[in-house]
Amino acid sequence: MASMDFLNTADPAKAPAVRTVPAAEKPTLIGLSREDMGRALVEKGVAERQVKMRVSQLWHWLYVRGVSDFDDMTNVSKDMREMLKKHFTIARPEIVDEQISNDGTRKWLLRFPARGAGRPVEIETVYIPEEGRGTLCISSQVGCTLTCSFCHTGTQKLVRNLTAEEILSQLLLARDRLGDFPDRDTPAGMIAPAEGRKVSNIVMMGMGEPLYNFESVKTALLIATDGDGLSLSKRRVTLSTSGIVPEIYRTGSEIGVMLAISLHAVRDELRDMLVPINKKYPLKELLEACRAYPSLSNARRITFEYVMLKDVNDSLEDAKLLTQLLKGIPAKINLIPFNPWPGTNYQCSDWEQIERFADFINQAGYASPIRTPRGRDILAACGQLKSESERMRKVERMAFEAMMIVGHGEDD
Repeated sequence: MASMDFLNTADPAKAPAVRTVPAAEKPTLIGLSREDMGRALVEKGVAERQVKMRVSQLWHWLYVRGVSDFDDMTNVSKDMREMLKKHFTIARPEIVDEQISNDGTRKWLLRFPARGAGRPVEIETVYIPEEGRGTLCISSQVGCTLTCSFCHTGTQKLVRNLTAEEILSQLLLARDRLGDFPDRDTPAGMIAPAEGRKVSNIVMMGMGEPLYNFESVKTALLIATDGDGLSLSKRRVTLSTSGIVPEIYRTGSEIGVMLAISLHAVRDELRDMLVPINKKYPLKELLEACRAYPSLSNARRITFEYVMLKDVNDSLEDAKLLTQLLKGIPAKINLIPFNPWPGTNYQCSDWEQIERFADFINQAGYASPIRTPRGRDILAACGQLKSESERMRKVERMAFEAMMIVGHGEDD
C-alpha cells in the first residue's frame, strides 16, 4: 500500500487541486452531452444566446484542462462561477485506496456518492503502463450479472450500473493522478498535445458487462473520443463484451470503437459453463454479429480474448476449432494465462502448452500474442477485479460467524 501524496506525479505547484466530495447533493456536469449541458445551464438562468459559448468554455475546462473546481476556470466570470458552484458539481470520486504493483500497474479503489435512495458504491480501475503507451481499464458496473465461472469479478453480485459521469470520472481521475492534464502555466485556450499522454488507450474491461449498461457507456465513450476534449482516437478505445449480441450491432453503428470478445471456448457446451450468457446468445449468433461489425479490416480487427485453463480449453484440438470458428473475420486472438484468485477451482495452463497453442494459431495466420500478466500481486490482473470493500465485508462476516460458532460452543 503506498502513500497517496507519494504517488501523485503531477507537480503540486502547477497542477490544479483535485477536488473530491463524498456527497451527491448537486447534479454533476461531467458526463453530460453538449446538448444536455446546455439545457442544464438554461434551467439555471443562463441566456439562450450565451449557451453555446458557455458550454464550449466548460467543455474545455473539464476535458482539456481537467479541472475539478469551478474556481480554476479563470476565463469564466466570477458571477458565472458562483452560479455554477451553487447548482452543480464537477468533483472527482473519492480514492479509498491506491496500490502499485511490482510491475508498475496501478489500481484505484474509488468510492462514488449515493444516488437517490441508494448507498455509496465502490469500484476498481486499473492503469497498465507499457512501452510507448499506457492503458486504463475502466469499469462499467458495480459487480456483474454474468457469473463467468473463471472470473473473480463475477463472484460479486451486481449492485447497479455506473452512470456516464462515473465511467468518465475514472479516466479523469487517472489523468489527475498521473499528471496527464496541462498545468496552470498552460495558456487557457491551448489544447494539450495527444502525443506523450500517459493514458493513451482505454479498455472497457473492468468490472461489469459494458453492453448491459449501453447508454451510459455510449455517452461516456463519445465524450472520451470527442476531438475538442479528451480526444482519444476511437482506434485506441476497446470495448470488451461477453457477447450481448443485439448491443454489439449497436456498438458498431452508434459508438464505433474497437471491439473485443470474451470468447474462452470454441464449443457451445463448454462456453455455456465458462460464459453462461452463451446460453442466450450462442456462438453462431455471436460470430454473425462479429462478421457484421462495421469497417473491419486488417487495421481494424476484432480481438478475441481466450483465457488459458489447464485441461479445460487448451488442447491443440481447441486451437484448431478456434481458427475454423473465426475464419473470415479479421481477428487477433489474445491468449490470457489464467490469473488465480482465492477460491477458484481452475488452474493456468502450463506455459509450454500455451506456447504450443499460440504457435498453432500463428501458423494458421492469426496474431496470437500471449498477454503478460500484470498486477497479479495487487489482484489487478484480468478477471481479478472486485471491490475491496466487498471482499472485506465478506471477511468480516466470516470472522463474525466463526466467533458466534465458538461462542455457542462455549455456552453449550
